Amino acid sequence: MAKKKKLGLEDLGGFVFSTNEDFDFETDDNHENLAPNEQYLEAHFSNKGRGGKTVTIVKGFIGSEDDLKILAKLLKKKCGVGGAVKDGEIIIQGNYRDKIMEILKKEKYNVKRVGG
Repeated sequence: MAKKKKLGLEDLGGFVFSTNEDFDFETDDNHENLAPNEQYLEAHFSNKGRGGKTVTIVKGFIGSEDDLKILAKLLKKKCGVGGAVKDGEIIIQGNYRDKIMEILKKEKYNVKRVGG
């Protein structure tokens, strides 16, 4: 498989070197934390690009990365399975879409089923 060619700073991880001693590096972690009842999440079912493995994906979370990880940990614990947080999405191993929707509704999140 050919390596992807790096075209810009975003492809290099966004790291910028500066010789300016007064340079103040700002991170973009100022995500607005919405209350659960203001969140609109989507529960997806997928097995594409995963070697035939089935996963449930929760998309649409608005908030900090730490809050997303806390929610993912709760879902993994309640379902008794593994998973990950990647690109702002929660990936849960297995087809637990209905169970995840129930858990999210109990936690006061607005969640809808997307796809088959």
